[in-house]
Amino acid sequence: MIREVERRLAAAGLPSYAWYDTLWGLESGPDGTRRMHELADALAIERYNLTRLVDRLEQEGLVTRARSAEDGRAAYASITKEGRALRKKMWKVYESTVAELFLKQFSAGEQAGLAEGLDRAIDAVKASTGQ
Repeated sequence: MIREVERRLAAAGLPSYAWYDTLWGLESGPDGTRRMHELADALAIERYNLTRLVDRLEQEGLVTRARSAEDGRAAYASITKEGRALRKKMWKVYESTVAELFLKQFSAGEQAGLAEGLDRAIDAVKASTGQ
């Protein structure tokens, strides 16, 4: 599925799925901001890979970075309004691909059951990690 999302994003002249994922990871954080290590954990990628990706997003004006005033070691990344706009544009391609190739394969009832099962799985993970 991700390969097809990637293909369709490229066909639409949009950046890669990794950009979308990172922008969404930031946008879904408090006030569009996350500590870099929290973002790496949320995206399940190594911090050094995230740093390079955020460098590129920052060069494009899609995110900003800042150091914590309280703890100079802590780095934060925040999505910009341009980043939000690009993420929404990318979502249109992503959403239509998932709807066409995945969701259409299930009836409305099956979709509801799948959503309920995924919600229970999320709750189980949160409970096991104390979140």
